[in-house]
Amino acid sequence: MFTDSALMPSLFAADDVPVMLTWQSADGQPHDARWWSASPAPRRVQAADDTMTADAAFRLASEGTGLVWQSDYHNARQLLQALGRRLDKRRGAPVTTMPDAFHRQRQLQVQRARTLGMVLIPVQPGYVVPLRRAPQLVEAATQAWGPLAEPALIPLRDLLGAIGAFEWRRNGVAVPALGAKVHPHYGVFAPTRAEYIDLLAQAPLPPQTRKAFDIGTGTGVLAAVLARRGIGEVVATDNHPAALACARENIAHLKLAKTVRVVEADLFPEGMADLIVCNPPWVPGKAGSALDSAVYDPDGRMLAGFLRGLAAHLSPQGEGWLVLSDIAERFGLRTREQLLAQIAEAGLTVRARLDARPSHGRARDATDPLHAARAAEVTSLWRLAAASPG
Repeated sequence: MFTDSALMPSLFAADDVPVMLTWQSADGQPHDARWWSASPAPRRVQAADDTMTADAAFRLASEGTGLVWQSDYHNARQLLQALGRRLDKRRGAPVTTMPDAFHRQRQLQVQRARTLGMVLIPVQPGYVVPLRRAPQLVEAATQAWGPLAEPALIPLRDLLGAIGAFEWRRNGVAVPALGAKVHPHYGVFAPTRAEYIDLLAQAPLPPQTRKAFDIGTGTGVLAAVLARRGIGEVVATDNHPAALACARENIAHLKLAKTVRVVEADLFPEGMADLIVCNPPWVPGKAGSALDSAVYDPDGRMLAGFLRGLAAHLSPQGEGWLVLSDIAERFGLRTREQLLAQIAEAGLTVRARLDARPSHGRARDATDPLHAARAAEVTSLWRLAAASPG
């Protein structure tokens, strides 16, 4: 079990001002509690229980009213499912052109998250839920958000996410390229897609590779693969506290701490390396949550920053490995010409490219509005080097 409290990131920054929400229970008693979520707080809240119909709940939630659940916990889950079904019926006419289809789907996802996030669970200090048939949440919630010392309101979706993340962390994700499991933390992207890891495990190493950097390490899975390939020194960087804690824990669990050093850095650490690997978020766009930041790269900043800084950190004859899906190109958000121009403008040249087709289930889901793009997706490992002067 992975439960080292010293590694747990706080849900809020130290200078955050608590958002307090007030409401009246069915008997007219006033209540107040702290908003305990990274999502925006609702504009207003009111008590809700089994006497409220799903249609009434849907109307209130769609208007931004938080519903503080007062009845059976499992009935709250049923209400959440009922709201989801009503949202599914409001998809409207399909959009077939890119990037309009992508933007429409993203908008629906944001609306869905906002509406479903209005079903709120009252939680007492220590993550005690005073509802019938409520589960024990202390381990899952403490791993996700740290200790709770005051009454709070938490979206049910957040609680379910913390429970799911707790199971992921406890059970781990099998990584065939490692012959072992990696244990993702709450808010850290799980390495469930094998193709990009397999590309990194199979690509030929530059001659005499002694030192490598893994930029934006997340769970630490790519740093671990590099170490298992025999690279004697690997420096893994990230700037997210949850990712740093997760990577350090996984590296220790894999008994690679003598080879892999996890450091906090915005992209590159100090010094140079023979191999520098980066698997940036694949889709340029605004991240809606900490987990989204593993998928969405606002304005393509991480990709651009990696390319701009790569040549200065490569040793002579070294290589930079950019692991990137072409899904943004298929969504119409970036062109291949723009990517190649960024590479050239950064003073880099392409030595080779290795490609892999997707193996995940979404590529085969014909009901996905973006199915055509996902089915055609190709993930590539670009072998980059500093361009010769002149």
